[in-house]
Amino acid sequence: MRKLKNSELERKTEEQYKITPKIPITVVLDNVRSLNNIGSVFRTSDAFFIEQIFLCGISGTPPHNDIRKTAIGAEKTVNWQYFQDTRTAVYELKKNNYSIISIEQTQNSIPLNEFKIDITKKHCLIFGNEVKGVQQFVVDVSDFCIEIPQSGTKHSLNVSVCAGIVIWEFYKEFFLR
Repeated sequence: MRKLKNSELERKTEEQYKITPKIPITVVLDNVRSLNNIGSVFRTSDAFFIEQIFLCGISGTPPHNDIRKTAIGAEKTVNWQYFQDTRTAVYELKKNNYSIISIEQTQNSIPLNEFKIDITKKHCLIFGNEVKGVQQFVVDVSDFCIEIPQSGTKHSLNVSVCAGIVIWEFYKEFFLR
């Protein structure tokens, strides 16, 4: 096997990317404090055609060097908005008929591998703060809570890793089935 050169990857230009149809998913970052995590979520969202990102509360916003460092340009291709609080963002999405899905460990959370993704609906995927997770009031207004089954000694994943896993599962349903 031979590694492919960047010129062989047939990547879209920024202009091509902007006009490519997106998956009807909005990623909400609920008070994510790490700018590197935010940049990584931008990069993942670009890779899998996510419609938009809502950055809420203490979540940093582009332009910022630490976001750019991990986003490597995806902060320019993925649409994003900033909301002072997550409540406003979630209510706007609810008003626009999005299915509200918090990625959080709750009493009745559904394991990701058992969650049935409805590709006829618009979805909002909410990822929480690195320490406190998704705020309880957001969990309270969610239609579903999904968690990633884990078997080790730790009970959580880095928020950008978690986003990558969940977004990949949604991408597979929308694009690869």
